[in-house]
Amino acid sequence: MSKSGVLLVCAAVAAMVLSGCESLRGHEGATVGAGAGAVGGAAIGAAAAGSGNRATGAVIGGVVGGALGGVAGDQLHDKKNR
Repeated sequence: MSKSGVLLVCAAVAAMVLSGCESLRGHEGATVGAGAGAVGGAAIGAAAAGSGNRATGAVIGGVVGGALGGVAGDQLHDKKNR
């Protein structure tokens, strides 16, 4: 997969995550957490994958980081509101 294709996939995943969280009232922390987790996960995945597989590592890391960050952000937001 070319770099432009990887960037397109990353942008599409980010748009889905952010738009899906936008409609959930009371779960604003999930949006922030998913965004931060996706960025951090993509950076870690690209660094850990090695020179030949950086794009694949970034995509996998971004998806996993986004999911985990969304859950963590939602939990922290709910805890803060209690």
